[in-house]
Amino acid sequence: MNKYYYEGKTKEQAMEMAIEDLKVSEEDLIINKVEDKSSLLKKLVRIEVLNMNEVVSFIKDTINEIISKMNTEANLEVRRRDNSISITIFSDNNAILIGKNGKNVSALQLLIRQMVNSNLKEPLSIIIDVGNYKEKRARNIEYLAKKLAREAYKTKTEITMDSMNSYERRLVHSALADDKYVYTESTGEEPNRHVVIKPKENK
Repeated sequence: MNKYYYEGKTKEQAMEMAIEDLKVSEEDLIINKVEDKSSLLKKLVRIEVLNMNEVVSFIKDTINEIISKMNTEANLEVRRRDNSISITIFSDNNAILIGKNGKNVSALQLLIRQMVNSNLKEPLSIIIDVGNYKEKRARNIEYLAKKLAREAYKTKTEITMDSMNSYERRLVHSALADDKYVYTESTGEEPNRHVVIKPKENK
């Protein structure tokens, strides 16, 4: 990922130069740093920018390189929205890329985030999925949470779910946040932290 530098009398002028030079739209510019280089005799603003298209290419190339070392072939589907990049991997061996309970895809996402965001002042949101595994698992977790919530309410008994990562725990908390009959708490220490579903009193 290359960093580019442009100078102008204003930030906007410097951005216009970047857009023209890199042949990109304003949405493709990542403004990483803005410095006021003005003096008594001269007004000058210097900006450091990255090209979002190059960032996406870097992510794709890195993922493909890692996958090839696992003796697996894959196609990548990329979706961009503002400062968010979502990449879904479709391979001939999704199971090995996902790993047990999604550990491999989570590790890949963490690695890519660190590699990219270490170069940025404001981090990008980077989501990596394999064959829509996370989307399906999220639906399953939300369904299970609501099912266990009904059980906790009927039996007036606390129910402890299996240990989950922070993202999955947030899914449970969010799914039951407005429930009239139960509430949720996270307990335990990582990596064995889990959600407990508790019946509310006087319900």
